[in-house]
Formats: sequence, C-alpha cells, structure tokens
Amino acid sequence: MPEGHTVHRVANLFTELFAGHTLHAWSPQGRFSEGAKQVSESRLVSATATGKQLFLAFDNDLSIRVHLGIYGAWDVHTLAGVSARAGSPRDASLGAPRRRLGEHESETDPDEPFPPEPRGQVRLRLETPDTVADLRGPTACEVLTPQEVDAVRSRLGPDPLVDRGRLGEEEFIARLTSTRRAVGLVLMDQSVVSGIGNVYRAEILFRHQLDPYLPSSSLDSDTARALWKDWKKLLREGVKTGVMMTRTDLTPAMKTKALRSSAHRYFVYGRAGQACRVCGTAISMDLMATRKLYYCPRCQLS
Repeated sequence: MPEGHTVHRVANLFTELFAGHTLHAWSPQGRFSEGAKQVSESRLVSATATGKQLFLAFDNDLSIRVHLGIYGAWDVHTLAGVSARAGSPRDASLGAPRRRLGEHESETDPDEPFPPEPRGQVRLRLETPDTVADLRGPTACEVLTPQEVDAVRSRLGPDPLVDRGRLGEEEFIARLTSTRRAVGLVLMDQSVVSGIGNVYRAEILFRHQLDPYLPSSSLDSDTARALWKDWKKLLREGVKTGVMMTRTDLTPAMKTKALRSSAHRYFVYGRAGQACRVCGTAISMDLMATRKLYYCPRCQLS
C-alpha cells in the first residue's frame, strides 16, 4: 500500500501538471460516471495530500477524494509520449515529479492518437490537451463538498507536511500517549498520525529501539516527540527521493545502491529470518491486526 510520501508526491505531480487548468473528467469503467460529471470542465484549484488521502479541489467548490489503498495507482501520459505510474507499490517512480516522468517510462506508440485509449479498468480519467491521468483500483474515489472535506480531514491525525508547526507535534504526542494500545498498532492508526504504513511503522520503531508491543501510554513525551521528528524527517526524504530509505548506516556508495534496490533500504522490514544489521539476531515477523510486523527481538523487545 502506498504510504504518505507517495501520496504527497502524487499531489505535487498533479499540482505541476493540472493546477490552474480546466479538466475533462470521465469514467471509462463507468463506476464513477456521476462523480466525474460533477467536476468535468471545471478548473483544478489545488491538489493536496493529508497522509494517504489525496484531495483534488475544483473551482466549483467540489473536491475529489482518492485513497489508493493496496491496489490503486495513477497512470500519467503526456503528449510528448512518456508515461509514469504514480502511486503504485510495484513501480519505482511512485508519484514522481514531472522532471522524472521519463524514468521507468514505457514509450507509447508514436502512431497512436493522443490521448491514448483507456486500458483496463479505469475508474477516473482526467484530461487536458497534453496530459491524461488514469486512476485504477482505488479503495475510495468520491466527490465531496467543502464541509465533507473538512469532516474527513478532522478525522485524520496530524501530517508533518501539513501540520508544520508545534500544534501538529503536540497533537501527535497527545494522541499517541492517550491509549494503552500497542505502539505498533497506534502508529498505523490514521486518526493518530497520518501517512505511516507498514514499512515506516516497522522502521521507525527499530530506529528508536522500541518494542512494538509496548503500550503507547507508557511512552514519555521526549520519546513521542522524537518519533514525530523522525517521521517528519523520513517523510520529507521520501517525498524528495520517491523511495522509503530508513537506514542510517549507509556510506554514500551504499546509499546510491539502496536507491536502486529496496533490498538495501531497510533495517527490518521484509527481512524475516535474516540477520539484524545491528546485532546479527534473526529478524522476527509477527501478525499484528492482520498486518505483518517486522522487528529485531534483541534490539527492540523489552
């Protein structure tokens, strides 16, 4: 599932490609036909993200909310003939800005008219004369009024790239430490903090040598504050590079290698049975609320 950095990158990409332009919106699949009609031929005012939620605001006071979920992705094509997949966990471009649109690109047929015909189950297509974006497989895609957007945002925990000041930090600390649920569960709760998914959850806990089963209420404010600052740092870096890079032990050459291969990016995520990069103990994998949880039993368990 795409995590917070990916959705912010999609928002940045759409801001560059579509903000200020009038969009033709339609649903090739047919499942979002009525919603697409409500915003079609309207101007996109802004594309913003809060955690895993993307909000596309139009000048008719309506917005489209998209949650990509596990399988969702945007496929973006330009008149110049390049394409990129934005928001797919299977592709390294992960919402790449336009300057990197050609990376991992698939050239379109030069004889095919633009825009290309929709391929597969496209829930929503957004078009300008030189760019199209096709949405496939989202968990949520809906049209909201400003009041409904506010209601959705009010249910979300703070996002370091949206709630930049001290208030966001204090809100996170308060929400994190107010429950006795395991911290490994709470960090994935989007009503506590926005954007953290399975990868960042495992890696942040390891970076702070925290037992995933520790009650959140047992954390002191300094530890909670350190978690927020670390999440802010990792999120900014993820938006910048397009990948989740969480290791702190990399030389410049190793970092370059890690940017190319996910096998070198993480301390614990996806490494069950492999040696901990710090102590050599085999990494453990448990199921926590049906999601895979990776941790080092020596470095982290109390």
